[in-house]
Amino acid sequence: MSKTFRPWKIDEAQFLPPTVQDFVAKDHLARFMVSLVTEELDLTAIRASYLGEKGQPPFQPAMMVALLLYAYCCGIYSSRRIAKACRERVDFMSIVALEPPDFRTICEFRKRHAKALSGLFVQVLQLCEKAGLVKLGHVALDGTKIKANASKHKAMSYERMEARATQLEAEVAKWFADAEAADSKEDKLYGSTKQGDEMPDWVADKKKRAEKIRAAKAELEAEAKAAAEAQAKAEAEAEEKRKAEGRKKPGKPAAPPSPDPDPKAQRNFTDPESRIMKSKDGFVQAYNAQAAVDAHAQIIVAQDVTQSGVDYGQLVPMIDAVEANLGRKPEQASADSGFCSESNLEALESRHIDGYVATGRAKDAVAGAAKGEVATEATDASAATSSPQLTKAPTRVETMRAKIKAGGHNSPYRLRKQLPEPVFGQIKQARGFRQFLMRGFEKVRAEWAIVCTAHNLLKLAQGRSLSAAKLMTPQASGAAA
Repeated sequence: MSKTFRPWKIDEAQFLPPTVQDFVAKDHLARFMVSLVTEELDLTAIRASYLGEKGQPPFQPAMMVALLLYAYCCGIYSSRRIAKACRERVDFMSIVALEPPDFRTICEFRKRHAKALSGLFVQVLQLCEKAGLVKLGHVALDGTKIKANASKHKAMSYERMEARATQLEAEVAKWFADAEAADSKEDKLYGSTKQGDEMPDWVADKKKRAEKIRAAKAELEAEAKAAAEAQAKAEAEAEEKRKAEGRKKPGKPAAPPSPDPDPKAQRNFTDPESRIMKSKDGFVQAYNAQAAVDAHAQIIVAQDVTQSGVDYGQLVPMIDAVEANLGRKPEQASADSGFCSESNLEALESRHIDGYVATGRAKDAVAGAAKGEVATEATDASAATSSPQLTKAPTRVETMRAKIKAGGHNSPYRLRKQLPEPVFGQIKQARGFRQFLMRGFEKVRAEWAIVCTAHNLLKLAQGRSLSAAKLMTPQASGAAA
């Protein structure tokens, strides 16, 4: 006896659901994204940029914002891939209402409103706070290198720029000379409609390449000159301060700062504002993405991007950004050894924040200071006749090392590895964001803000789902009865 199967009605016409949102379940992330954008977020900055009624009506800004944020939550960043998903995936169809925008429209919307889209980070963060997902009891800071939209092989050092530019200019000059000498032959070959001395496209490319190298060389020289002037000014102010206090700088006077660039200083021609940075994958052309993560639900409470390969200059700006975003400072803050410096620890003290910053390879003089204290308290005759040893107060770095060591396994410093690292793992591994799509420092900062906004939105959606699930439990129903 043959088995009966369900009929396969592949050619049968069917009625669509009453609304496109019925394509997905009621608790689907796509529905949550649409309701959040239309009911909670303020899109005035985006709407205000549309003036007049000329041309075709643009897509609804709320729909475009919901589409972009949902795509970033799904790990889809390319405008072409987003446009393809709008044609093939029912969850994307439920957002665009079966009217998929072209990939050029998506790309242009993201570029045009990059600054306004990055501003949504604070709005979503404040919604997370209202939902009880942000406590600011402990905040951990860290940075991660994310590749720029440029190849490190498209960079050139200052030393190489001069030689290469001279070589290209010599080649172009030779080609022009050869062309001028061959005018008569080219007149016969090209006819009377052309002069016969037109340069091929690849010759023009060589000229542009030489001009681009000269421009990059001039930029490096200008940066080096400005840095030298700033350093000379700072040294002069420090010298005046020492003279006013009656002190003299020990040792030989330092050589004046050189206005010439370092021969190894590099400039990338694809994205000049990106930098060569050392990462786990070796040296890459990248930006340094920063994030401060709250301990309660791994919400990103502050974010930024820097062109520096080191992190120590970002601790104070990130702590201040947390206060600017939420109106209050965290009670505790932790960071790895890349953020450690005397000035950073002093800044945490002045802000009354309980800091836990790894000290790395900083010199440990706590033990030496302790030995000095013991020696000064000696009461034997030989110690009494000798001069007492002077004790030196431990530095903030040494005190921090002792503080973390004394805490052991119960030290709040252990939260540092439990907060930023998983967040970066979710962003880079789970959602596949390992390279910026945009070029230029300001555009990259906006793109990173959108990525962090998507992370917080996923946490917010998950938190609301858990809250709803708790309300539906039998215990909650019985308590309500």
